Order: sequence, then structure tokens, then C-alpha cells
Amino acid sequence: MAQTITVYCSSSDAIAEVYRDAARELGWLLAQRGYNLIYGGSRVGLMGIVSDATWEAGGKVLAIMPSLFQAASLPHNEAIELLLTEGMRARKTLMEERADAFIAMPGGYGTLEEVLEVITNKQLRLHTKPIVLLNTNDYYAPLLAQFDAAVAGGFIRPRFRDLAHVAPTPAAALDYIASYTPPDEDV
Repeated sequence: MAQTITVYCSSSDAIAEVYRDAARELGWLLAQRGYNLIYGGSRVGLMGIVSDATWEAGGKVLAIMPSLFQAASLPHNEAIELLLTEGMRARKTLMEERADAFIAMPGGYGTLEEVLEVITNKQLRLHTKPIVLLNTNDYYAPLLAQFDAAVAGGFIRPRFRDLAHVAPTPAAALDYIASYTPPDEDV
């Protein structure tokens, strides 16, 4: 069973309340279900909401932040353990290595890049961990359509189409992770 979940998400404060609500719910559920949270370190946007909600509900949280973000004075909850890295690549590596599972909430370029990398690494059999796209407000519909177009065009093999599970709610995302069994055969 997964113990630690890396959550990729937005650092923007200019987002709709529906995404904030999902981040609060996810953070609370992570703590209630006994999961540890790893996240990108900032206290702004969905990152701050999910980490604060997990922390306030009694969960264990690890922030992994590149030192360049700290130098830019991005706020961080001082009560949460902070691990600084030399750059984004080192941050992503630690977030992936220390996680038993991944959830991608809605986010921008960084979130998309991070989740696509763990999906690619699963395709390459570098790990067999569960990956969930938390599809709040159908945010990931265009990306899922792109996946389908890539399969139809022969760019992605059909057997790799569902390397990431799509969940409509935080509870559904965690239910999937709790019941996940790594594939026996090559994915």
C-alpha cells in the first residue's frame, strides 16, 4: 500500500474556487487516510492549500523546493519539513523517488511537465507506481483528448494509453491508489 503521495499542482493564486476546494479536500483526506504528502514546497496556490490542509489535519508533509525558489522569497510554512535542492531536476527526482504514488491536480506547465515525466517513466518501466490525474472541473479533458489523438495517430501504443488513472474527486483518486496493484506484465 502507498504510504507517501507526491502531489503536483498549481502555484497560482489566480484560480477558481472549485480547484481550491478540491485541494483542501485532498489535503484533509490524505491526513485522514494516513498518507504522507510530498509537494513542491511553496505556500502559494494549490500547493499551499493542499499542504496546509494536510498539516492542519494532522498529516505528515515534506516540502521539496529548489533553492532558487527560496532565494526568490516564495513563502513556505515554517512548521513543515523543507528539503532544498540545487535545481528543478533534483527536486523532481526526489519527489519521484520518495513517493509511492502520484496525484496531479490541475496546474500549469510545471505540473504538466512533472506528471508527464512520471507517466513516461512508468511507460519505460522505471517504476510501476500509481499515477492519478485529478480531473477537477474536467480540467484534464484537453490533455486526455491529446492522448487519444496520439494513440489514434500511432504515437502512443494503445496499451500505454491508461498509464495514469483519471479520477473526478479527491476521494476517488485515493480510493484508486488504495486498491492499486502494480501490473504483472510489461505495461
